[in-house]
Amino acid sequence: MIFGPIKLVLRLLSLFLTVLVLYFAVTFVQIWWRGHEHTSSSAQAILVFGTTENNGKASPELKARLDQALVLYKASRAPWIVVTGGNLPGDVYTEAGVSATYLENHGVATTHVLQGGGNDTWQNVQTVIKKLKQHHITTVITVTDPFHEFRAMAVASSQGLKPYPSPVPNSPTIKHQLWRYYLKETLEVGVGRVVGFGRLSSWTTTASKIHVHGVHVPKLHLPSGT
Repeated sequence: MIFGPIKLVLRLLSLFLTVLVLYFAVTFVQIWWRGHEHTSSSAQAILVFGTTENNGKASPELKARLDQALVLYKASRAPWIVVTGGNLPGDVYTEAGVSATYLENHGVATTHVLQGGGNDTWQNVQTVIKKLKQHHITTVITVTDPFHEFRAMAVASSQGLKPYPSPVPNSPTIKHQLWRYYLKETLEVGVGRVVGFGRLSSWTTTASKIHVHGVHVPKLHLPSGT
């Protein structure tokens, strides 16, 4: 008689694991597919998600995103460019500041660039929402690496924006082990859609602070990229 309940528990556990695997598999496909979509729509602004800068200069990954934004801007796809990204302890420059300087050096008027901050995707959007509302901006073309496009759009949408995809073609990131990026994105999107991207951001921010203050927190270390 005791084996009946055990078999039921095992079946339920097997069903749960099957559903979990399917959920993350579908999530991965959605992320991959979105990273290959390119909108033909125009918008009110181009939203560039920050990534690492090199002591005041745009890293190859950041430069690729900014160059993509310039292509869209010069094609009159949007009148504003919004740049995001903060800095890490010890950094002199912010990713947004470096991005703004790069755009201005390539012909974009300072008055057409809005700057935010943030150290993750949620914060990137959160730090510019107020400025976007001041200019009545609700539609954005999101520019980031292909593996990050789905989460970037999901986060933008969850904060009241209507995003359109424009992932970076031929990103320098393809030289790295992309499976690590896609694994990270699949996990973060899968969890974020369940608990909320804002809550996930607060959890990871808290974990990072604990790590910085000397307590080891297991973390998936990846090459540069938001």
